[in-house]
Formats: sequence, structure tokens, C-alpha cells
Amino acid sequence: MPRPATTTPFLKTTAVLQTLALFFQASTAGLLLTSSRAYTLHDYGSKVMYGAAILYVLATILAWRPGGGSPRPVLYSTGFLLLASAQVALGIAHVASLHVPLGVLMFALSTLALAQTLSPRSPLRPATGS
Repeated sequence: MPRPATTTPFLKTTAVLQTLALFFQASTAGLLLTSSRAYTLHDYGSKVMYGAAILYVLATILAWRPGGGSPRPVLYSTGFLLLASAQVALGIAHVASLHVPLGVLMFALSTLALAQTLSPRSPLRPATGS
């Protein structure tokens, strides 16, 4: 029977980074309504958010692989990276009617993933007891 993977400090850090990057994006999106400089911040933030999503995929692979546990977190993080790719494409195309709701969804999903990663009963941690 495969052992469950463990939650590593790198996984926790990347989950926090990804969620903070998305929060920054939400903040700068709101600033776009009032400031011309917010576009530059939102543009740079998108690159950081995308990089954080890539790092999160890497972290889930590194947390999963040594223990041979469930690949489910890897699948979730890869799906999130696909959402991030769609988000960037929609932002470049200026399709705000899809870009904004997808951003809200991504922030919610990232917050849930962060809570699960930091939870003492995280599925990435080994089970205790029988």
C-alpha cells in the first residue's frame, strides 16, 4: 500500500505565495478603476501569479513523489495552472466579462488549497492511528 505524501515547507510556502499573488491581483484590479499606474502593477502581478502557480505544481510533485501517495494534489495544482493560463489569455484579450469571475474563482480555489495545506488533517500528511 503506498504511503501518503507529506506536507513540506516548500509546499506550504508556494501555497501561501500563490494565494497572496492572487490577492494582490484582486487588489490591483480594483485599483484599475482609479489609477493609471495600476495597470503596470496588475501586469507584473500576473507574471508573479503565473510563476507561483508553476511553483505550486512543482511543490505538489515533490511532496507526492517520494512517499508514493495519491497524485490528486498534483492533478489539482495542474488544473489550477490551466486556469491561470486561461486567466492570462483572457486578460491579454481584455475579456473582462470572463477574466474577473475567473479571478474570483481562482482566489477561492487557492484559498481552499492553502487551508487544506495548512490543516492538521491535510490529505498530504500521513494518517495517524489505525
